[in-house]
Amino acid sequence: MADTAGYERFFPYDDPYPNQREAMDRIANALARGQDVLMEGAPGTGKTLSALVPALSHAREHDRTVVITTNVHQQMRQFVEDARAIANEEPIRAVVFKGKASMCHLDVGYEECRSLKETTRSLVEAEADRRELAERSEALLDEVQAGSDEAGEARSAVVEELDAVEEEIESLRDANVCEHYRANLTRDTDAFHDWLFDDVRTPEEIYAYADERGLCGYELLKEGMEGIDLAVCNYHHLLDPTIREHFFRWLGRDPAEVITVFDEAHNVESAARDHATRTCSARTLEGSLAELDDADDSRAERARNVIEAFLAGLETAVDDALGFGEREQVGDDWHDLAVANDDRRDDLTLAFLDAYEGAGIDAEIDLALQVGERLDEAYEEAYRRGETTTRKECSTLQAASFIADWMGKGAELGRHPMVAVRRDGGTGEVYGRAELYTCIPREVTSGLFDEVSASVLMSATLRPFDVIEDVLGLSDPVTMAYGLAYPEERRRTFAVEGPALFASERDDPETQATVAETLADVIRMTPGSTLCFFPSYAEAERYHDRLGEGYLDEAGTPTEDLRRRFTDDDGAALFTSLWGTLGEGVSFDGDDARTVVVVGVPYPKLSERLEAVQDAYARAYDGRRAAGWRYAVEIPTIRKTRQALGRVIRAPDDFGVRVLLDKRYTRAGRDMGKYGVRDSFPPEERDELIDVAPEKLKFAMLNFYADLDAYDGEPPAP
Repeated sequence: MADTAGYERFFPYDDPYPNQREAMDRIANALARGQDVLMEGAPGTGKTLSALVPALSHAREHDRTVVITTNVHQQMRQFVEDARAIANEEPIRAVVFKGKASMCHLDVGYEECRSLKETTRSLVEAEADRRELAERSEALLDEVQAGSDEAGEARSAVVEELDAVEEEIESLRDANVCEHYRANLTRDTDAFHDWLFDDVRTPEEIYAYADERGLCGYELLKEGMEGIDLAVCNYHHLLDPTIREHFFRWLGRDPAEVITVFDEAHNVESAARDHATRTCSARTLEGSLAELDDADDSRAERARNVIEAFLAGLETAVDDALGFGEREQVGDDWHDLAVANDDRRDDLTLAFLDAYEGAGIDAEIDLALQVGERLDEAYEEAYRRGETTTRKECSTLQAASFIADWMGKGAELGRHPMVAVRRDGGTGEVYGRAELYTCIPREVTSGLFDEVSASVLMSATLRPFDVIEDVLGLSDPVTMAYGLAYPEERRRTFAVEGPALFASERDDPETQATVAETLADVIRMTPGSTLCFFPSYAEAERYHDRLGEGYLDEAGTPTEDLRRRFTDDDGAALFTSLWGTLGEGVSFDGDDARTVVVVGVPYPKLSERLEAVQDAYARAYDGRRAAGWRYAVEIPTIRKTRQALGRVIRAPDDFGVRVLLDKRYTRAGRDMGKYGVRDSFPPEERDELIDVAPEKLKFAMLNFYADLDAYDGEPPAP
């Protein structure tokens, strides 16, 4: 067993929350055994410190680094606060790391940045060589003047070398260099690292400090990360294998010397899927053909065979997949088209094979890769020499790499072939994109969890644990779940026996009337503001317009200002999609949201992607379609619903009402087969569900809030 008492020095407060000490003990013991941990904890459980405190203690004892990561900006700020609180009790060296794009002073891409650094380093080294040679030349001159013939010959060689270095410096000065990085290399930067570890600094603070002094804070931060106690970062630093390799190297750690902590870990599945998915558009293929036309390379013509045929195949697949009148409806966003087949290769591959007239696909893909690599090196050299102001990306290398995956290991990695189209905003032309869509994310995540020392995955909605374990490829993790520890009498969760809001029923006038009347009752009976979540933005807009009040969250619009206006307006209602950004990772405290309503069972929109994921999970579980539905649809939907319910009751003295407005949440919904979702909730949450008729909900809410003296003055009339 772990020395659980040892971690207490990292706990920054007087007393743990209820269940927090038990969680820390169990996590400490799991880390000592090298086991992964799945922890579900309701708001107020203190999940972050429950994981961080024993992880930091274990890392200190075994010379390891803890990496805590999230994909929610608000949680990043919470990590900083917790790390600062820990540092006030027990000195730790911690960094908060963001990607280069958010910390770069020049706004250049990764490849450009790498080239700038190499050229700048070469210039600084050449200038150092010049100083050394000049000093040697001066010393030898003294010997020459003293009559040494040997010194004269040696000085001639030094002067000749000095002239060559001068020419190199002149050439490098005409090239692209980064003055911020040059300052890093030529000035004393000890003060930066002293300042960095005097507190837990945010990326914004690092940027400001470095910018004021003309330094590159991003590179200085990387240099200071070796052997630190704690790193705070975004998901992509761990989920992207290439970035992860660099990140661990900056930490100066082998993977087995790293403990990873994932917050909001129910999002790891979709994030890993996005990181593993690959795309290649017709524009990239066209750019490749233009490159090959200009390339002075004997292999270019054969490389062109495969690129040109793939572009022709993509265009054919798009033309065949677009239905009558569908091309005219294509807009600025990517629109998926079905090309996969159950009994043969996908339509794009078949069209590609039909268009191909070369001497061998595999051989000519290899030649295209070789040409692409040579062109990419030439673009790199041109940028380094200052012959171009930007570092050009090689379309041929991108296209050839994608086609190699499409024809080779794409299927092995569980990637589903897809095609999408969009309209070019400039020309108005509709063009296509091929995509290898990753269905089962454990192909990405299992390698990470296997190679690190141990991982802690935490969220308010991780259960069922067996699903997350299978989906992410975890092996025999320790599991723990802690529900709301706040007084049960200060909350109510109602399952309303209203219409089952299947997509086919949502336009029914009687259904809409029942939903609208129930929502009006909920908003009127709430002593504070109400959050209303819907299966889509369109449904949110429908009921916002029907009720004629409140704030509407619209797709694609920033939400921070909307959230602020809503929370500043006492007694307001906010209408939004459960699949938007306000359903998780956002706190609504006290009267900011007293009641939350989830209207319907917000299944994701049916699409080829969703079908592909269902099929992939079904194949993984011996062809059981039910497993595909459960893993791909039901469980993610219930997690989303539970996240939305968690927007209220955020503290021990808080109170509120959660409403599930759909028959499928009630006991009666159990008669609806797989569409009845009551039993998909964890047992203790299911036990709190109170079935109520739509017309009785207002009385139930009135009684609850009145018993708590929540109304300011007379309660509203039911």
